[in-house]
Amino acid sequence: MAPEPPEILVIHPGALGDVLQAVPALRALGRLDGGSHVTLAAQPRLGRLLAGPAVVDEALSFDGLGLERLFADEAVPAALAARLGRAGRVVSWFGASAERYRERLRALVPSAVIAPPVPDNSFPGPVWQHLLATLAPWGVAGPAHVMPLALCEAWRVRARDALAGLGAEPERPILAVHTGSGAAWKRWPAVDLAQVIERAALETRCQVVVHEGPADHEPAVELRDALRGERAGRKILRLIEPDLPLLAGVLQTSTAFVGADSGVSHLAAAVGTAAVILFPPATRERWAPWSSTALPLVAGAPEGNVDRVAEAIITRL
Repeated sequence: MAPEPPEILVIHPGALGDVLQAVPALRALGRLDGGSHVTLAAQPRLGRLLAGPAVVDEALSFDGLGLERLFADEAVPAALAARLGRAGRVVSWFGASAERYRERLRALVPSAVIAPPVPDNSFPGPVWQHLLATLAPWGVAGPAHVMPLALCEAWRVRARDALAGLGAEPERPILAVHTGSGAAWKRWPAVDLAQVIERAALETRCQVVVHEGPADHEPAVELRDALRGERAGRKILRLIEPDLPLLAGVLQTSTAFVGADSGVSHLAAAVGTAAVILFPPATRERWAPWSSTALPLVAGAPEGNVDRVAEAIITRL
């Protein structure tokens, strides 16, 4: 009987966009030592998202590990020490700024890699390259090209069923749109986005699917108001608060995507959709996605004005 592959435990409790930046590094870890079992401790919904396409082999709840005990002075619980010690290698993209945490984790796993999830200003590249660079002590290097997430058939079937339920026509291209972002200053103006949608719909006869997450109500209303001002009666399909597997499937089924700097935009890029992502000048270089199918533009003239974005979308449709 073949021995089980060594386990690498990766700790990354970040948000959607942060964790998706780690995909190239996670895949590189899976090839380490001739093939390793990669376990990701993250937010449960994000762990399931990456376990489904087999980016990682196993997902754990970050909160369930009890890592907060490494910040305290009392003895480390035996169960936590055993769980950490069971892994052949540990990567913690968490707690790098806390000396107590670093000392206690390394006392349990001397070879642990502990690094911040986002680099400081001395690192010149994007976040995903930084995460790969933190693994250099183990001889890990990333590939020149990273393949999109390979979604399972069940997720794709759910997406097709959901789109049919919204009234989508299977023979027409789909433009997926996300209006929100983690902060209001990252959003693209609704009036500009509405103009892009109108031009794309007019020239390509595409269907428009607007994703609306739990925090996106206000920008979604602004977009609907702007679209009514552009042309009354334009039918917009609304995908409201899907779970991540369904959202990933809908984005991968879509022909093109447009959105601001957000976790949803990073997901569209990660599943291989032809995505146009509008970044504020301060974030584009740092947060540009690893996906070769994404076009990261700086919002505003001349690079990210309405005409440039509309042309890019129409080309992709």
